[in-house]
Amino acid sequence: MNKKILTIIILFFSITIYSQNKLPKNHSLTNLTCKTCHTCDVPTKKNPCLVPCPRSEMVTINQSPDQAPEVEVLKELSSRYMPVVFSHKLHAQMSQMSGGCGTCHHYNTVGPIQPCINCHETSRKRADISKPDLEAAYHRQCINCHREWSHSNDCTSCHALKNKNESISIASYVKKMTGKSHPALVEPKKIVYETNYNKGKIVTFFHNEHINLFGAKCIDCHRDENCTKCHDKNKTTNVQQIYSDVPIKIHKSKEEHHKPCFSCHQDDKCSLCHKDKSMAPFNHAISTGWALNRFHENLTCEKCHGSSTKFVKLNNDCNNCHKDFVAGKFDHKVTGLKLSENHKDLDCNECHKEKNFTKTPTCENCHDDKSFPKDKPGTEVNISSKKKK
Repeated sequence: MNKKILTIIILFFSITIYSQNKLPKNHSLTNLTCKTCHTCDVPTKKNPCLVPCPRSEMVTINQSPDQAPEVEVLKELSSRYMPVVFSHKLHAQMSQMSGGCGTCHHYNTVGPIQPCINCHETSRKRADISKPDLEAAYHRQCINCHREWSHSNDCTSCHALKNKNESISIASYVKKMTGKSHPALVEPKKIVYETNYNKGKIVTFFHNEHINLFGAKCIDCHRDENCTKCHDKNKTTNVQQIYSDVPIKIHKSKEEHHKPCFSCHQDDKCSLCHKDKSMAPFNHAISTGWALNRFHENLTCEKCHGSSTKFVKLNNDCNNCHKDFVAGKFDHKVTGLKLSENHKDLDCNECHKEKNFTKTPTCENCHDDKSFPKDKPGTEVNISSKKKK
């Protein structure tokens, strides 16, 4: 038997056995054939003939709030109370502040999004008491936040008592919630904290840098927060104060306040953040000793450093990141200079000695009467350094 065909058959059965043991039942691969993934009869390593992965058709809980339902009517438990009209979109828009979609849709990361009733039984008398019944599951998800901001256990804050005009009332609630969006949050550029640390009482947190430069996501810092931060009915402090340069005092314990930061800064010295006065924004030249040029100044840190959690110092040799600086592959016009026909096929080190791209190019390898930048090996082209890559 042809070795290639035998390899494919073995691989097919291996995948099938693995899928039966490792994947959920609704993701079984037992109906796969070679044609499911390959368009040709004899796929090879060089030409696997793979069908494009249908990512756009895949279902996942990690969708944008606009892709999800605006309103859900929870009506499975309505003996005494009317169904609950749940403003799904409003909650989804702020879900990143407390864990994301998986907070409610736990154990449902891929595949069709399951309603709670598919896993949680409506009857409190159930065989598996380790899994909450449906009523308990609903209340576990909702009651803590609502009780914290309302300071009340009043059931009617979510449940209206049953009445004869139930269908009319539900329709009016749904209409009221439809089309609503959470007000856009005004993100501060920086927050200045006043602490009790005697070696540096002032901490300056540049919120915009952590988002735009360092690639931090809301959930990285705010995963343990909830709506109470803004919606507490007894809140008297002005939330907008954090958007000013006036230092605000910290009312959390050292552990509570440092927890979001230590995921990235656990090995850093306290003096990195704790100063005697407010800090200036991050400057790559001052902080690292390497000033960014027009090709790098608008890149995110993650683009070069490869991680959004812990940045490591890089070798500033261009070839350290740009492996395509070779003749015939590198598009030289991105530098602002389109090489002429006589120069475009030359090796890089013909002009850039030892491929050191930080130094001025030289012409002396070929020319006795020319020098750069007086004589250019091509024509200048307009490029934009404003694009963020």
